Amino acid sequence: MLAAVDWHVVWERIVQPDHVFARALWTTIYISVAAQFFGVVLGLMAALMRRSRFIPFRLVSGLYVLVFRGTPVVVQIFFIYYGSFFLFGVNLFPDTIDLRIFSLPGAAVAGIVALAINEGAYMREIVRAGIDAVDKGQLEAAKSLGMPARLAMRRIVLPQAARVIVPPLGNEFNNMMKTTSLLAFIGVYELFQDADIHYSNTFQPVEYFTAVAFWYLILTSVWSVIQAHIERKLAVSDRGEELSFRERVAQAWMPVHAWGRGAR
Repeated sequence: MLAAVDWHVVWERIVQPDHVFARALWTTIYISVAAQFFGVVLGLMAALMRRSRFIPFRLVSGLYVLVFRGTPVVVQIFFIYYGSFFLFGVNLFPDTIDLRIFSLPGAAVAGIVALAINEGAYMREIVRAGIDAVDKGQLEAAKSLGMPARLAMRRIVLPQAARVIVPPLGNEFNNMMKTTSLLAFIGVYELFQDADIHYSNTFQPVEYFTAVAFWYLILTSVWSVIQAHIERKLAVSDRGEELSFRERVAQAWMPVHAWGRGAR
C-alpha cells in the first residue's frame, strides 16, 4: 500500500509549494486570526451582557449561546452565506468586497462572520468562567473606593481573569485553524479546498491530503509554541520573584556571584 503512494508529490507539496498553495495557506491564516479576534470580542460582550441587571440583555446572551452552541457550525456557515438571499432577496456577500486598502472574496468574509459568531458563543462561557474565578471581594472593594463598575472590571477583574481565559482561548484558536476547512463548502480557496481540487484533477487523494494534514500540523504546532510563551508570561505574576530551576542554576554560576561568594 505504501508503495502505491507517490511520495514525490507529497514532498513537493511540503517542500516546494506553488504560489497558489501559498495563497490558500495565507487565506487559512487570516481567516483564523480574524474570526478568532471577532469571536473573542463577541464572547466578551455576551459575557458582560450575562452579568447585566437588564433582563433582556441576559436573555439575548443565553439565547445566543443556546442557538450557536447547539447547531452544527457547517449549517451556520451555509445559513449566513446563503440565508440572506433566500430569505430576504438581499445578497450580503457579493463575489468581491472592496475594503479600500484591499479586497476580499465575499465567501471569505462570510466565513469570517460565521466562524466568529460561532466562536463567540464558546468564548462567552470561557470569559464567564475567567471572570467568576476572580474573587468577588476585589470588585466590591474597588466599588467601595469609588471606582465605577466598568473601570473596576477593566482594570482589576479582566487582567486577572486573563490567566484563566488564555489557555482555553489558545485551544479554541487551535481548533479554529482546523475548522476553516469547512469553508471549502462555500467556495473559499483555503488549504482543504486546494487539496480537494488537486485530488479531483489527479485522483491522488492520499498524497494531497497527507500534505495538507502536514501543513495543518505545522500551523497548530507553531501556535502551541506561541501559546505556551504567552501562558508563561501571564504566570510570572503568580510566582512573583520565584525563579525557575534553570534561572537559579544560571544565576548561581554567574562569575559576579561566584566572586561574591569567594569574597565572603
